[in-house]
Amino acid sequence: MQPLTNPVMASSASATNFSSSAAAAMPSSPGQATASAPFSDLFTNAIGQVNQLEDQARVAVDGLMAGTGVDVHQAMIATQKASMAFELALAIRNKAVQAYQQVIGMQF
Repeated sequence: MQPLTNPVMASSASATNFSSSAAAAMPSSPGQATASAPFSDLFTNAIGQVNQLEDQARVAVDGLMAGTGVDVHQAMIATQKASMAFELALAIRNKAVQAYQQVIGMQF
């Protein structure tokens, strides 16, 4: 097994950290608020992790093209993880924009 410098293993570790931090920030019961992390910090961390996955995918593809010992499947997995993370971030942004537009359209 290779050390954690492997881009696929590092992206798996960061994806695990993202899901555990998101789960820790959610309240355990419906009216309970948590003071652990503000909402804006969750977005900032999520965007940072998406960038990290994209950087790892870029390193994996560059390593594959240069022939420095990166397997094709490692590069493909890294690029798919980065793609899925980006699509998730884009879907969240679209939902936030849609909710904003609904609130703006409300009449009081």
